[in-house]
Amino acid sequence: MGNLSGKNSGGRIKSFRVKPIITKDIDELSEQVAAWIAAYIETVLKKQDRFTLVLSGGSTPKKLYQLLATDKYKNKIDWIKLHFFWGDERYVPFTDDRNNAKMAFEILLDHVPVLKDHIHIMRTDIEPEAAAMEYENILHNYFRNSNHTFDLILLGLGDNAHTLSLFPGYDIVNEKKKWVKSFYLNEQKMYRITLTTPVVNTSGRIVFLISGSDKAAALYHVLSDKYEPDLYPAQIIQPYNGEIYWWVDQAAAADIE
Repeated sequence: MGNLSGKNSGGRIKSFRVKPIITKDIDELSEQVAAWIAAYIETVLKKQDRFTLVLSGGSTPKKLYQLLATDKYKNKIDWIKLHFFWGDERYVPFTDDRNNAKMAFEILLDHVPVLKDHIHIMRTDIEPEAAAMEYENILHNYFRNSNHTFDLILLGLGDNAHTLSLFPGYDIVNEKKKWVKSFYLNEQKMYRITLTTPVVNTSGRIVFLISGSDKAAALYHVLSDKYEPDLYPAQIIQPYNGEIYWWVDQAAAADIE
């Protein structure tokens, strides 16, 4: 599997100083990212027969998903060749509005011609640890003969600088071996299931979508402060051989402009 161990010899892989793409607002951000994703999928599918996409939860990607389901983009994407995964999940039933998969189905997946067996949700109908182990096995089997993992991962940023379910002060931020783990998040009094950096950082491309003034301080810390992922977990997302993009609106970029 080549470079899929997630190990590295020098701590940080590369300088974290990246130049974000700043848009006027969430509408412009979503439109730009939708067009970019459609073009990227088309390019990748010229070289391989499937495209693997990791969906994000939260409020920011909703408008993007709505756009992708419109005729403008729906007809530009070869949906039956897409395989869908999730970055993390709240351990609540699929019928719960807090469930990330539920949101993605309602806004995107129920409106485009995807194949059912190409959709891989994180289960919440079994124990959290069992769900994490099952998802890890799915990923190892899926990427057994690949030189990287996912083609594209969509991520968000919390106002405490977390991404995925990598929260400040939790050991899971520095996980080095497991690709998927479950843990109890004290602040929310619930279990979470999440991808970890060994699988995320071996992906082809990673895109952060960040909108709103409540994210401004977190974005500043992640992009401008010294490397302290225990405080600012999103800093640990650095693809080893892939590319990372930060799409942010002006409100979120207020402290870095």
